[in-house]
Amino acid sequence: MERETHILVIPYPIQGHINPMLQFSKRLASKGARVTLVATSTIRNSMQALQGARSVNIEIISDGSEGDENLENLIATLDRFRVIVSQSLSEYIEKLNSSKYPPKFIVYDFVLPWALDVAKKYGLDGAPFFTQSCAVNVIYYHWKQGTIRLPIEGPTVSLPSLPKLTINDISSFLSNPSSYPALLNLTLDLFSNFLEAKWLFFSSFMDLELEVVNWMASQQWPIKTIGPTIPSMYLDKRLEDDKEYGLHLFKPDVDACIKWLDTKETHSVVYTSFEA
Repeated sequence: MERETHILVIPYPIQGHINPMLQFSKRLASKGARVTLVATSTIRNSMQALQGARSVNIEIISDGSEGDENLENLIATLDRFRVIVSQSLSEYIEKLNSSKYPPKFIVYDFVLPWALDVAKKYGLDGAPFFTQSCAVNVIYYHWKQGTIRLPIEGPTVSLPSLPKLTINDISSFLSNPSSYPALLNLTLDLFSNFLEAKWLFFSSFMDLELEVVNWMASQQWPIKTIGPTIPSMYLDKRLEDDKEYGLHLFKPDVDACIKWLDTKETHSVVYTSFEA
């Protein structure tokens, strides 16, 4: 790729979605592309959010949060977010189209499927970036197709490429549909147009989810596993300056975590990550 190849990367403005997409942006930039991470105004006041990604441009567009700094309120009004960011993104693309570096491609967070419609309006290809595992997405897909019915009946559910699942193995969005209705509706839309995309990027890798990835490929999904999307120093050390994520919506208390870990016996701590 040449530097004139301009790729826009659009994450949903929560930490667990921004960081993987930022790491992917760094990898794209290392291949010679011009990459712009398009963040929304919810995070504009985070000084950390504007630092640390030297190879990646950062652009802030409006998401309607200017009069409401409460991210939870914004997430609760997903329709408002979609309408405002669609307009803001369109205006930004029009601006870039008159510049030296018009965009060639859009990588968008999988929870923003409408971003593909915006891309197509300007003759651009796009690809969703799935921050969660292939297995989780397959479960949601089968639910969308009607293979899983709500409420779930019986002790287990059998799905292609996956072991038998119990109720406790399935997201509470599905096992308890009334728990998070807004997020349940969001999940419904994830697969509305995904097969119209050029590729499907998953923050996973073949050796981790071989059977699931092979099943996706057998269904003619244009899947690309591009994970794990973590800083290069923890992975292959190909990017010399990539020693941390570089974008934080809160101040990480690394020293306190290390001090606490140092008080524990070797191999006695289990780390569990909840996406947020």
